[in-house]
Amino acid sequence: MCLAVPGKVVAVEERDGTRMAQVDFGGAVKEVCLAYLPDIEVGDYAIVHVGFALQRLDEKSALATLELFAQIGALDEEFGDPWQRAAAEAGTAVPASVSSQPHVVSEEA
Repeated sequence: MCLAVPGKVVAVEERDGTRMAQVDFGGAVKEVCLAYLPDIEVGDYAIVHVGFALQRLDEKSALATLELFAQIGALDEEFGDPWQRAAAEAGTAVPASVSSQPHVVSEEA
C-alpha cells in the first residue's frame, strides 16, 4: 500500500539546490523532498506521498489522521520494521545487533 501520510518536519537542509527534510511519521523518520512546499519549516506538518511533501496540514488534523492510521495498522504496514516482518515470516527472532538500530528510513533518488 502507498499512502499519503501526514508527518512533522524535524529538520530541513538544502542538497544540490533542492530543499530536503527529515519528517517524523509517528516514530518513523524518512527523508522527504520539499520542492512542492518551498516555504515549509521545522515544526510544520505536511502530507507526504512517495517521498514528496505535497500539502501543509495543521497539527490537529495531522495528529488525528496519524492516530486513525495507527488504529487500522496502516502505519505499521507503511513504515513497519522490515527486519521484524522478515523474522516473523521466518518464525525466528531478530538478531540483537539489528533490532537495536533506530528506525530511520532513507530513500535515495
